[in-house]
Amino acid sequence: MNNGLSVAPAVRARHFTVSKWWRSQEDKSGPKPPSRLAKTTAALKAALPQTGAITKRENIHTIPNWLTFSRLVAAPFIGYCILHDHHAWALGLFAYAGVTDLLDGWIARKWNQGTVVGTIIDPMADKTLMTVLTVTLATKGLLPVWLAVIILGRDVALAISALYFRWISLPPPKTMARYWDFSLPSAEVRPTAISKYNTALQLGLMGLTTVAPVVPALDLAWSLMVMQYGVAVTTIWSGASYVYSKDAVKILTQPATPKGAKKEGNTKVVDEVEAKKVEDETTTKQ
Repeated sequence: MNNGLSVAPAVRARHFTVSKWWRSQEDKSGPKPPSRLAKTTAALKAALPQTGAITKRENIHTIPNWLTFSRLVAAPFIGYCILHDHHAWALGLFAYAGVTDLLDGWIARKWNQGTVVGTIIDPMADKTLMTVLTVTLATKGLLPVWLAVIILGRDVALAISALYFRWISLPPPKTMARYWDFSLPSAEVRPTAISKYNTALQLGLMGLTTVAPVVPALDLAWSLMVMQYGVAVTTIWSGASYVYSKDAVKILTQPATPKGAKKEGNTKVVDEVEAKKVEDETTTKQ
């Protein structure tokens, strides 16, 4: 009976010895090298400009943001009106979208109601409107298909890039609930100069194309052709500007400051501490 009871402590002691040996082997082998995805993500975070760490949520329920949201909601109705030949209604809703686009920016600047989420949903509303107009006008034969392919191709590429930068810039823990919580800003998009000109040209082209069926007496063929080529050139140019511009995307989160580094915006101090740590680890292993 006593021999049977003494088996359990012996098994536990043996298990403890094996576990201790296994952990010692893991410590000797050192940390596993980072994966290729981790290296790419770290390189992108290091290359993009960063600001201070985010500590609080921002108020997204502002008048400019609600105006922008109403423009988002109006986009599918404009598309419906174009597809069903209600061109007067489509033109009226398009005019409303243009007025709110100017109004929300003016209110945000005058009463200091600008938000990080506003810098995201404002171009999102513009792109949604442009996408709906491009698809519906091309479907009705009012816009060349080749131009629609250029516009939509650039917008799809930018949308995929925005989703990716949102994910890599989101502070941990990375969850889908936090990913879609726009009151937790993590990256700021700054339109380039050529992108602003392109947006203005696109709005002008879509407006003129929407006006043409309402006022058939006007001969707008030549004006439309010139604007179509202008939009094509600036669309390709603006897409390239987001790739090569360093200020187009700004990551708002900041990696943890290593122990011993000054808590300043000077990344050179952090880099020197990191380099010193790597050098010390290499010397210890040798």
